[in-house]
Amino acid sequence: MVSLTAVDGNAITVLVNHPTADKFSELIRSRFPDLRVLSANDAATLDRHVPEADVLLSNRFPVEVFDKARRLRWFQCSNAGVDAILPIRERVGDIIVTNARGIHGDIIADFVMMGMTMMQWDFPRLMREQSLKKWHPRTVAPLAQRTLGIVGLGSIGAAIALRGKAAGMTVVGSKRDVSQPIAGVDTVFPPSGLAELLQLSDFVILAVPHLPETTRLIDRKQLQLMRRTAFLVNIARGSVVHESDLIEALQVGTIAGAFLDVFEQEPLPSNSPLWTMSNVVVSPHIAGYPTDYTTRVFEIFEDNLQRFLEKKPLRNVVDLKRGY
Repeated sequence: MVSLTAVDGNAITVLVNHPTADKFSELIRSRFPDLRVLSANDAATLDRHVPEADVLLSNRFPVEVFDKARRLRWFQCSNAGVDAILPIRERVGDIIVTNARGIHGDIIADFVMMGMTMMQWDFPRLMREQSLKKWHPRTVAPLAQRTLGIVGLGSIGAAIALRGKAAGMTVVGSKRDVSQPIAGVDTVFPPSGLAELLQLSDFVILAVPHLPETTRLIDRKQLQLMRRTAFLVNIARGSVVHESDLIEALQVGTIAGAFLDVFEQEPLPSNSPLWTMSNVVVSPHIAGYPTDYTTRVFEIFEDNLQRFLEKKPLRNVVDLKRGY
């Protein structure tokens, strides 16, 4: 049975707080014309409307107005990570939290394969030589002779594993639950096996969520375990890497290079050495944002909103104790 009223008898109100709030609101009104839908494109509008919201769709949980969200029963995050809510997870009570898990795997796998190919063929050097009109042929080993190590085998890591295996690579990875095999992964390590994974890998891909236990997971000690010919690819969060340790490792040749989409501070400060290092490729946190991102998120939200109205279990519920 579909219910369009909240517990207090008022109409269920959906609040959209997002850079593309107007687009999401238009889609929701078209699909659910009887619901009350509000848009909040700025902090002042969010502050005004959040006390009215039963449902919140946003790219981050607005902890700064949490105490005003007295009606809130469900938060749908438009991202996979729910980092912002974790500091207050003990206070959220019965609020259901869902994310956009599953919509990023293919585009991020594209990005990672591009990054590995660029680093394997040393495209930064090729581009420098092109700008100087220099012709320096060389030989390059195929990716099929390389080992891909994926730290974090969730939906994104699993998608990357399939692409790596399709390229003929040996694939190893790590995750909390090693009881079930992962398609395309030759060896699955528990988190305690990180050192062995790093030692085996020619490419180390970071695909873990932002959690206290993953903060600065990769620092000087872990970088020194990697092969001097290995590359680090980070599409997780900047907090997963101790950035100054990474810069030092890249400068002295502890590892061969890095392909980085996320950073401790974003935008990356203009004075960061990473901008100008010859063995680094920097991108502005774009790996997980396809052109049809809004459509992909709405497909999840639309289904979940129908479930919410029918009082059925929602998809992609986040376990706040685990953080994902």
